[in-house]
Amino acid sequence: MAPKFNRILLKLSGEVLAGEQGHGFDFDVIETICDSIAQVVGMGVSVGIVIGGGNFWRGRSSGSMDRCRADSIGMLGTVMNSIAVADTLIAKGVPAKVYSAVAMEPIAEIFTPDKARADLENGVVTIFGGGTGNPFFSTDSAAALRAAQIQAEVIFKATNVDGVYDKDPNKFDDAVKFDELTQSELLSRGLQVMDASAASLCRDNGINILVFDLTDPENIVRAVSGENVGTLCLSE
Repeated sequence: MAPKFNRILLKLSGEVLAGEQGHGFDFDVIETICDSIAQVVGMGVSVGIVIGGGNFWRGRSSGSMDRCRADSIGMLGTVMNSIAVADTLIAKGVPAKVYSAVAMEPIAEIFTPDKARADLENGVVTIFGGGTGNPFFSTDSAAALRAAQIQAEVIFKATNVDGVYDKDPNKFDDAVKFDELTQSELLSRGLQVMDASAASLCRDNGINILVFDLTDPENIVRAVSGENVGTLCLSE
């Protein structure tokens, strides 16, 4: 089956890489995610990835620490996660490169849109660490920014919920799932899919957001194939 998308930005939380242990790396989980990414690359799809750092550090839980320094620690966590995913992909024969928003060569190459797009054209999975390189911005914002810069058609927001609901399905039995909605509706309803700045950036740059459950990593392949997975948030 021909893929529905030519270029995607996959947004992963750091927590998903930790598995049930809740912190650090669960390499079995990383393996299964990378297996699905490898399948997608084999379909001819260009893949960029942004990963959070929550399996190592949550800046908003850092007590009295200066927010700029706390967020710097979080940026380092995202780079560690990026290296772990890149290593797993390379071991599977999938070319991958880690870019960083802040200078830390030779650990990671400093990000530029031209270099990243050239790599994507050559079948290299590009993994973007370091967030936006600035404090006070989430990795959701980094995902939206990088998606625009690499000209991705869609952001795959992989979560532990099977889509977007009108209220928290873990708290309310009568929560209703959306199959599709616009990003303006997303913002006006205050639905917590991405932070408002990230959702606005996607809307303004014509980037759709697909929210789906990563409990089954095969959903990445299903989504690329055009199957009805999760909730599609249209940029209008």
